Amino acid sequence: MSQNPTPVTSAGEEAVGAVIQPADNRATRWLSRVLSDLGSNGIFIALIAVIVLFTILTNGVLLRPQNISNLVVQNGYILVLAIGMVMVIIAGHIDLSVGSVAAFIGAVSGVFAVNWGLPWWLAILLSLVIGALVGAWQGFWIAFVGIPAFIVTLAGMLIFRGLALVVLGNANIGSFPGEYRALGNGFVSGVLGATNPDLFTLLIGAAAVVLLVVQQVRVRAGRLKYAQDVDPLAWFVVKLVLIAAGIGLFTYALASYKGIPVTLIVLAVLVLVYGIVMNRSVFGRHIYAIGGNRHAAELSGIKTRRVDFWLFVNMGLLAALAGLIFTARLNLAGPKAGDGFELEAISAAFIGGAAVQGGVGTIGGAIIGGLIIGVLNNGMSIMGIGIEWQQAVKGLVLLLAVAFDVYNKRRSGN
Repeated sequence: MSQNPTPVTSAGEEAVGAVIQPADNRATRWLSRVLSDLGSNGIFIALIAVIVLFTILTNGVLLRPQNISNLVVQNGYILVLAIGMVMVIIAGHIDLSVGSVAAFIGAVSGVFAVNWGLPWWLAILLSLVIGALVGAWQGFWIAFVGIPAFIVTLAGMLIFRGLALVVLGNANIGSFPGEYRALGNGFVSGVLGATNPDLFTLLIGAAAVVLLVVQQVRVRAGRLKYAQDVDPLAWFVVKLVLIAAGIGLFTYALASYKGIPVTLIVLAVLVLVYGIVMNRSVFGRHIYAIGGNRHAAELSGIKTRRVDFWLFVNMGLLAALAGLIFTARLNLAGPKAGDGFELEAISAAFIGGAAVQGGVGTIGGAIIGGLIIGVLNNGMSIMGIGIEWQQAVKGLVLLLAVAFDVYNKRRSGN
């Protein structure tokens, strides 16, 4: 009789364990998935951390509506360059000429729009065409002659800086037509009437949130349908709420100032288009394949030279657009335009997670990397930190970002 309770207790413990174990497993899997998700989105978390840090250090001045709007307007040209630069880096190349090309195209557009009096839209169109031709020139030497991109674009940096000075005659060109200036300084507001905050901007933000939620829910449903791994429902909802709140606060800040910057509209279109190109097109897959292993890509039938050529045509086009945005923002084409643009764009790509060896990187990551640089610039300027220390801090951030990438590759055994 004294032995009967023992088997009962053991069976009870087993029964309890059978009930508790799945819950423990679910909790472990949930925590593991959350940590993995946070790790894969480390650059986004870094952006939030930098924003929080400078919000504290500036006593909230950083997050005033005007500063949030200026963050987009003042860094728009760098973000445009970062989109093209990350594609070049993914393919295993580099482009040192984008700052000089931007300055050259800004000078050319000044001749078209101011000196020659061409319509503003024609001046912009011709400038973009010339930018693409510049990219084709460099792409020819890289893709078909076989000269490394570093050498070709280093030569291009000198060539197009010199041509910019020739076009300008060491003088400034201004002022530009109002429609041209809107590319860098314009805002869309008051479409539904003069309200504060602007109702049209708020509706655009609300529409963005709805589209985001619908898209994410559809993606999750599709993965569940095919029994693919998905985030735990609670974590999925938490992420959606946080992202929606971020979009809402950002939109409200814009609506409280002047509305939606034209530069932001241009960036949104570029991110959407190039995101599709890199993730869902054959050309984008070829870029990743070439950066991952060029020899294997050639053996698989990919025309690597053609991809390289069009990659630099695209870079020339985006450098031209960046030059137009910068010139429009200043309402001036000057000899010093474009100084350091290539370093900012390369830094944005690497901070955003692009691998030094190529084959890794995203458009979104490059944009976030550019925003981190923009927040650093804006925050340190508000604090009154000198340009010399700003450069030192940005250099340190770049070094740490690349060191982190190298560390991850060594840890994973790649």
